[in-house]
Amino acid sequence: MINREAVIVDAVRTPVGRRGGVLSQWHPADLLGCTLRYLVDRSGVDPSTIDDVIAGCVLQHDQQSSNIARHAVLSAGLPESVPAVTVDRQCGSGQQAVSFAAHGVMAGSYDLVIAGGVESMSQVTMPSAFQPGAPLGPQYGPLELERYDGRLMAQGPSSELMNDRFGLSREELDAYSVRSHKRALAATRAGAFVKQMVPITADPQDPNGPCITADEGIREHLDTEKMASLKTVFAKNGRTTAANASQVSDGAAALLVADRGYAERTGLKPRARFRAMSVAGADPVIQFTAILEATHKALKIAGLSAADIDLYEVNEAFAGVPLMFQREFDIPDDKLNVNGGSVAIGHPLGSTGARMLTDLLCELERSGKKLGLQTICEAHGTANTTIIERI
Repeated sequence: MINREAVIVDAVRTPVGRRGGVLSQWHPADLLGCTLRYLVDRSGVDPSTIDDVIAGCVLQHDQQSSNIARHAVLSAGLPESVPAVTVDRQCGSGQQAVSFAAHGVMAGSYDLVIAGGVESMSQVTMPSAFQPGAPLGPQYGPLELERYDGRLMAQGPSSELMNDRFGLSREELDAYSVRSHKRALAATRAGAFVKQMVPITADPQDPNGPCITADEGIREHLDTEKMASLKTVFAKNGRTTAANASQVSDGAAALLVADRGYAERTGLKPRARFRAMSVAGADPVIQFTAILEATHKALKIAGLSAADIDLYEVNEAFAGVPLMFQREFDIPDDKLNVNGGSVAIGHPLGSTGARMLTDLLCELERSGKKLGLQTICEAHGTANTTIIERI
């Protein structure tokens, strides 16, 4: 049996824009297409050798309908022979796309594959369930609703269940959110994101215009008194507010994944290898706890303990999610989301997993550390965890 190892050769992402902000003019297929084109050109690979493109996307209707990954391949000017597929594992879609790519390489189906994700939350209408107090959407069938006897809810109200179960105070959530912004701002100023950024302009029709060089949602000045005075969104006496939840955003990201032997034979330099990839399901009412089980599974697969991991990336869907995770695994502050996260940077649903993995890879290299773990909670109670090792 041939031993095949999946490795990350390169990884890039666009800056993340606010909804209605700097990336709002970009059609999502072109936004991902621009990202694919830059990744291919920068890595120097022959695009005709790409076996597949796998892209995560959550809101798969209107501009993001009908297999947006294929439209992005054509938008990028890649050969028509390059196939593509779009996947949806909710907030973990971009991370799942990378896992599928790595699995395909390890199985021998691919030698070279691109995986990533895209979401334009400016151009594509969000479901009504995103609005506080709105009824559940039509995706819930009668049998599922009957099974949970009216207890199913959108993620916002579920965040309050998480806050209650894990004893998370409003002060802790707000303080974590401030930390996210401060860390993201410090990382931006230190140039931590420069190596991964796709050069892109605000106007798709003006490629010679000024490039967007930073994530738009990061706040330089935070009024903590104002944060503390914000009304809660999903429960009258709750703790979740607009300030301690992820931002609605636009963005794209892509990683080049290859078989290690193929990469070395063709002159590509592997930057990291996959040590473990896991998925898990848990209570769809509280929705967020599956990251705990997925991480226990990934650590077991890799033969590692939580203390062995140098850097953790836990998606900040709500500030309570990384705080819950930190308590479960006793993670030191200086290992967790060291460059901020979705509270500050933003959360373009389908691309966040690929954006986070790109950030994690680059930070492992920048800091000289070895092992990184990433996990994302997903709507309806599932989660992904990935462990990578810098080469």
